[in-house]
Amino acid sequence: MSDTAVLVIDAQESFRQRQNWFETDYATYLKNQQALIDGARAKGYAVIRVLHVEPEGIFSLASGFVRPLAELQLTPDAEFHKTRHSALVGSGLDVWLTENGIRRLIVSGIRTEQCCETTTRHASDLGWQVDYVTEATHTMALTDKTGRTWSVEELKARTAAVLDGRFARVCSIAEALAGAPKSAAA
Repeated sequence: MSDTAVLVIDAQESFRQRQNWFETDYATYLKNQQALIDGARAKGYAVIRVLHVEPEGIFSLASGFVRPLAELQLTPDAEFHKTRHSALVGSGLDVWLTENGIRRLIVSGIRTEQCCETTTRHASDLGWQVDYVTEATHTMALTDKTGRTWSVEELKARTAAVLDGRFARVCSIAEALAGAPKSAAA
């Protein structure tokens, strides 16, 4: 197995139950997410599915929505359930990555600025080399407490700006699949 793993975070039917899911360009996300999964398989990278679980509501196991998005074709090398924003808290993912010699993570999934960003920061702090593939993440517009609505594009740009060079290499699908940059491989 390669020392690289793709994390597919929260790409689950729970989000489709939200009205604002349909207000976004989720078809492009699905196409890009599948391209990353397929490219990772071709490279021999591990592909890990992480699903978010809560005690009640559309993220509860009882809801029946904590299952992969129907359009994504993925047989994961491992699957984990998380109950926090970071996929590395209490899920056992960190142990699996360490036991399998994974040193580089490629982060993708849903939501760009929430679980994907939080996992990226956490993974970086724990010593993993992280590639953050914005085009293989998805989010929905959100309104803050001042009443300002942040568009999907603004949220993605903000996330890329705060992560790049600090917590991750923000890169395209092609760059992530090309491997770690030479300077970071040392």
